Amino acid sequence: MTGEVYRVAWLPGTDVLHGTCHCGREHTAQDPVEMWEWMLAHPRGHETEGAK
Repeated sequence: MTGEVYRVAWLPGTDVLHGTCHCGREHTAQDPVEMWEWMLAHPRGHETEGAK
């Protein structure tokens, strides 16, 4: 383990999870598996806004 910190918070009153990767990118999803797959796929899917 490299000491990277991943955060997942449940948004109260919803079925939505809000995750923050160790790189600072954020993602929301209803499926916890989808959330962890996104986080662990770093850097794939973590492009900055407007990047192609």
